[in-house]
Amino acid sequence: MKWPLPSWQVGHALGIPIHIHASWFLVFLLVSWTLATGYLPESVSGLSPARYWVMGAVAAALLFGSVLLHELGHSYVALRYHIPIDRITLFIFGGVAHMRKEAPSPRAEFLIAIAGPAVSFGLGGIALAFAFFVESVQEESGGEGLVILSTLLGMVNVQLGLFNLIPGFPLDGGRVLRAGLWAWGKDFFRATKQAAVVGLGFGVVLGLVGLAMLVGSLIGELPDSMASNGSWIMFISMFLSAAAMTSRRQATLRHRLATVRVRDLMVRPVVSLPPICTLDEAVSRYFQPFGYGGFPVVEAGRLEGLVTVADIQPVPPSLWPWRQVVHVMRPASSTLVVESDVPIIDAVEQMGRGGWDRLVVMQDGRIVGLVTHSAIVRFLQLRGGSA
Repeated sequence: MKWPLPSWQVGHALGIPIHIHASWFLVFLLVSWTLATGYLPESVSGLSPARYWVMGAVAAALLFGSVLLHELGHSYVALRYHIPIDRITLFIFGGVAHMRKEAPSPRAEFLIAIAGPAVSFGLGGIALAFAFFVESVQEESGGEGLVILSTLLGMVNVQLGLFNLIPGFPLDGGRVLRAGLWAWGKDFFRATKQAAVVGLGFGVVLGLVGLAMLVGSLIGELPDSMASNGSWIMFISMFLSAAAMTSRRQATLRHRLATVRVRDLMVRPVVSLPPICTLDEAVSRYFQPFGYGGFPVVEAGRLEGLVTVADIQPVPPSLWPWRQVVHVMRPASSTLVVESDVPIIDAVEQMGRGGWDRLVVMQDGRIVGLVTHSAIVRFLQLRGGSA
């Protein structure tokens, strides 16, 4: 799911970029405020407001550290199955690992999905055991605050693991459900849509529970504190429902693309540029007359690279007569080439891995076509979908 607000990279783990979404700062402040003004003063009395705020901020950071470890659990197993991870993003609802492709089998899907809750349960057990140990010796060490923080961290990790095991896609439990449905029906796309429907059902149920809590609090049947809890549950239910509907729609699109081959959408014949062509010639003789966004660069029948409008734009027009295509093109790599009988969905994933917006189609060592992202988008739009 894409979010309109920006995110920033703050580090790496397991070679994976770690990003923090703008919405994370809001929930970090909310968690810190809730702990500093409510939970911690009720649990540990006699401290200054500044001390409560420091403890609240530390606890919030540890909680999000737990979410990061949860996502790293998913990512570690995914990497073992050679599934690239673009990044891990921490945002208002927790975190998400952005995987470039789906699991290769139901077993892999199950192990990747269950790894996150397993990490959360493990962290919860360690934190609670540590709290028990510190409490048993606190008469000597005076670690009441440490006990409270460790207990909080342990309970939240256990709750995080349990919540993610709800069998509604895209939660981890929904992915486990999808793995089972996939293994049973031998149809990945159908299993995804079925798991997404279950996720939508759970989202609706959560929304009704949250609404009941909110209304009950407003009419005095439930404590006032239930109003905020009900609001949060309704908020989470909307997110879960939206994510489930998005996942179902994406599964439909992916299924549609899996049934179409590259040869069905590729452009032919292919117009190519020589690497010694100047940018001035490239623009006047190729880009403007043909109206294409990019061309393969070929010399003596050998693919040398790809040049696009975006590659030429940074060069001032006054230098176009003196700069050659070879100076601005992106060199060819294995991710630029695709065979004509490959499903379009594989070509889309290959574009994502290589950062290309078009691929050169080759057969028996010859260039036979070009498949572009815009052609795939038009194909989906004509059939009632979107990309």
